[in-house]
Amino acid sequence: MTDVLLELGKNPLARKLVQSAKLPIPMPQRLSRLSGARAERFLEGQSVLVSGAGQLSDVIARTLSRAGATSHLDSAALAQAFAPAAEAYGRPTKLVVADEGAAAAQAQAFVVDATALSGPADLKALYTFLHNYLPRLARSGRVVIVGRPVEEARSALVASARAALDGFTRSLAKELGGKGSTANLVYVSEGAEERTGAVLRFLLSHASAFVTAQPLRVTGLAAWSGEDPWSKPLSNKVALVTGSARGIGEATARVLAAEGAHVVCLDRPDDDEPLSLVAREIGGQPLLCDVLDPNAGALIASELKKLHGGVDIVVHNAGITRDRTLARMPESNWDQVIGINLEAVLRITDTLLNEGTLRDNGRIVSLASISGIAGNTGQTNYAASKAGVIGFTRALATQLAGRGITVNAVAPGFIETRMTAAVPVVVREAGRRLSALGQGGQPEDVGRAIAFFAEPGSAGVTGQVLRVCGGALLGA
Repeated sequence: MTDVLLELGKNPLARKLVQSAKLPIPMPQRLSRLSGARAERFLEGQSVLVSGAGQLSDVIARTLSRAGATSHLDSAALAQAFAPAAEAYGRPTKLVVADEGAAAAQAQAFVVDATALSGPADLKALYTFLHNYLPRLARSGRVVIVGRPVEEARSALVASARAALDGFTRSLAKELGGKGSTANLVYVSEGAEERTGAVLRFLLSHASAFVTAQPLRVTGLAAWSGEDPWSKPLSNKVALVTGSARGIGEATARVLAAEGAHVVCLDRPDDDEPLSLVAREIGGQPLLCDVLDPNAGALIASELKKLHGGVDIVVHNAGITRDRTLARMPESNWDQVIGINLEAVLRITDTLLNEGTLRDNGRIVSLASISGIAGNTGQTNYAASKAGVIGFTRALATQLAGRGITVNAVAPGFIETRMTAAVPVVVREAGRRLSALGQGGQPEDVGRAIAFFAEPGSAGVTGQVLRVCGGALLGA
């Protein structure tokens, strides 16, 4: 379904006329999205402004330099911390204060290292840096703030400053959305610094186009071998994607394949034709199975073992809606939604683990929803199932951490799919506009987030729910 306002906004003249006339018409900015596989030097030729000589300077320096960025730094101390990485990867660094021309140029991203916060007074530096330079942020730009977890603070004073980063980032994201730009926060536990690179890469790249106002936590909970390939990170990995005949499942299968995975595409027998087409086009293979079948887990485990000796990535995408207010909801609507969206996820995962099908250092990614976080009228069944997926994710992550298996969930907001195209036009427009970015997401936006959780370098992120919602104003 075409977004008329987004199409209109692509015309610079139309955008200028609407803005100059001060018409109450939202003009969402077209987002720059990643096409194909991720490039190692995805910031080649781009400028990134960096502030805060905190405890992550070395990781930030290595990430930006290897990605091809030119780093503009706001202090001599930060320049000294960046020097080894800049020399190793042959990337220039410049002091903002000493190079006003560079400071005036547009920057693709800002990175703020706030890991050294000792109290509320230190937040002033965050304000000053962004206040001075934010007008230089390019359209579809990125702001990433890095801090330490609130719960690890040794005093209430420090905890208050760390918590302030969350409210600051969420508010900033809403201010930047009109330019198609995003702001996100990364909380890094002490000792988990080396696991931060993959998170920075995702949030600074166009793969995260529809992710904004989100906090991600990097911990040392899951065992990690240190494996962190920058290009084709899923090479030699086998991935299972349920519900992959169309929509988000199809987009996810295509993204995983582009990043090197061999994808087993699973869907109902009734969807044999579209499923086979997707599998053939990405060099994967189809697997026809109804996830509601009590024997589905055993069938899947048997096929994966027979053909591939196991599986590395499991994506629980299959899901349905059967919306009715609770008083009018037939029992069948309740049973089908809970059965497919939640019970099948639990049952299949349990079988894959008990049969030893999911290999060590594997990845489990499930589809939740912002409805499971905030609730929604007429969706008691759907919201319950997706909230259940979130609970499953958080509990299982702790249980499997010793094997290096991470368990995460992606909670989409309004995504332009066949399902959302069928909703009434007023509801559809509200879903699109009630977000920082003012538009619906694309299925591949969800697929990119899943691919991030699936890669080896994301071992520091587990038990988490990432909203891919464009900064929706609904929910937390």
